[in-house]
Amino acid sequence: MKTLSTVLIATICCLPVAAIEPQSILDQTDNLRPEVLELALKAYEQAEDVADRPVLTIIDYELSSYQKRLWVIDMERGFPLHQEWVSHGMGSPRGSGGTMEEALSFSNEPGTLKSSLGLFVTAETYYGRHGYSLKLDGLEAGINDNARERLIVLHGAEYVSHDRAEDRLVGRSWGCPAVRPEISKELIDTIKDGSILWVYYPHDNWLAESEFLDED
Repeated sequence: MKTLSTVLIATICCLPVAAIEPQSILDQTDNLRPEVLELALKAYEQAEDVADRPVLTIIDYELSSYQKRLWVIDMERGFPLHQEWVSHGMGSPRGSGGTMEEALSFSNEPGTLKSSLGLFVTAETYYGRHGYSLKLDGLEAGINDNARERLIVLHGAEYVSHDRAEDRLVGRSWGCPAVRPEISKELIDTIKDGSILWVYYPHDNWLAESEFLDED
């Protein structure tokens, strides 16, 4: 027998993306580009059957690290809940994943210390070396499906801050999307336990081959 909460979750998660007004979201955000939002909504729609919560997190790694390039969107009401700075992976050898300002290379391989692209579903929280953190499960084979093995998690880090962004000195991670410590717990609690997180960069092969961006 289904509980009331189960019915409510199923109802919410079946809300059509077509009901979302992209321009309304764009009008309420800084830096979120129409072409990126369009792809993110397409990916979200393709992945709705694996989502338990009507929340979409978008990261645009084509933007510089000193720009806010992470957005959390309430897909039930169609407005942003968070807009944040977020780190990218430094890579190994150091710098192979990108400069302090730009992400340049991505990987799914353990030990690379690079960020991964594509669609993730958020999982459980835990306390680790960076405090309260959120595990991520990558859903794209060969692109990000090693995320859990690689310990790619969302966490707070002192090297991400308003002052560092102003000085263009936002630090790099070991592949994790790290955010400001003062916002990390609130953000993690907003997106944990089964929401969609989608990471963008104009990588031609991934854009052409991603099952979550397939028109068919």
